[in-house]
Order: sequence, then C-alpha cells, then structure tokens
Amino acid sequence: MPRRTKLDLVIAEVISHLKEVEGKIDRQEVDDLIGDIESASAIFVYGAGRSGYVARSFAQRLVQIGFRAFFVGETISPSAKKGDLLIVVTGSGTTQSVVALVRSAAKLGLKICAISSNRNGPATRLADSVFMIPGKTKLLERATFAPFTSLFDIASLMVLDGMTAELMERKGVTDEDIGRTHANLE
Repeated sequence: MPRRTKLDLVIAEVISHLKEVEGKIDRQEVDDLIGDIESASAIFVYGAGRSGYVARSFAQRLVQIGFRAFFVGETISPSAKKGDLLIVVTGSGTTQSVVALVRSAAKLGLKICAISSNRNGPATRLADSVFMIPGKTKLLERATFAPFTSLFDIASLMVLDGMTAELMERKGVTDEDIGRTHANLE
C-alpha cells in the first residue's frame, strides 16, 4: 500500500472536519443571520487574510442573488448607516483590523454579526450576534495536518455557500439568474 502523503492527510482531515462542522452548526444561528441579511438595508462584509477571501466570496454571492452587499475597504463601498448589517469573518475574533471595524460599525449603529470559532475574542464580544463555525484559527488551538487556519476558512466557505443556497431558495433565485448577474467582462 502506498504511503499516505501530506496531501492525502490534509484532504482526509478537511473532509472529516466538514462532517464534524455539519453536526455542530447551530441552526438557530443560521436562521438568525439569514433574517438579518433579509432585513438589512445594505450588507457590509469583511475579513482579513484568508478569512477576507471567504468574506469576499460571500459578498459576491449576496450581490449575485440580489442583495445590496459590499466588501469593506473597496473604493466603491458606500457610507454605512443604521439599519445596515456588518458581517465579519474572523476565526480568532482577535484580528486588529476586524476589532477596529466592529467598533466603528457599532458607533454608526450597524447590526454586527461575527462569524468565528472563538466566542471570547474582542470582535465577537462586541458583536450583536456570533455565528460559530468550528475550526483551528491563528490561536493554534490544536495540531493539524491542514496548514494554519485552513480548517476554519474551508468550513466557513462551505457554510456560507450553504446559506447562499438557502437565501436563493427563499428568494426564488436560480443558477440561471446568477449567470445573468455574473461578471461578463472577461
């Protein structure tokens, strides 16, 4: 039998972790965030590093299914105001740029949801709601084959894509509808 490579070990660990996440997601937290998204005037999404890529992907999907959504820091993002929603993706809940943004959003009266693996980080303690997604963060809670924050990042992408599918169903949006809003200047 061939030796299992690091690649094999990482793939097996990610698959196992995603199955674990499926059983640990709090469905009430899912419903609460979906309700916040549906009722927000505008949705601002942010994350730093790899969590930022996950956040950008989610903001893109929200736009493609008909929401007024923006990734914080882009030059085309409008002013935020009371009635808007800020969603931050932060595995550790400690990233300085995320904590500073959450504080700013709170001063403006935005509703804030932190998607995190750490309920006790500064950003998560300041948020109005926390959506917990298990995974190893930069706090290095445990040894893994998957590098650094990969388990949280991959799990967050999966869960947010699942929420996108739920939002699509509720809005009656199809893949064909997304195809019409997908970038075409390629």
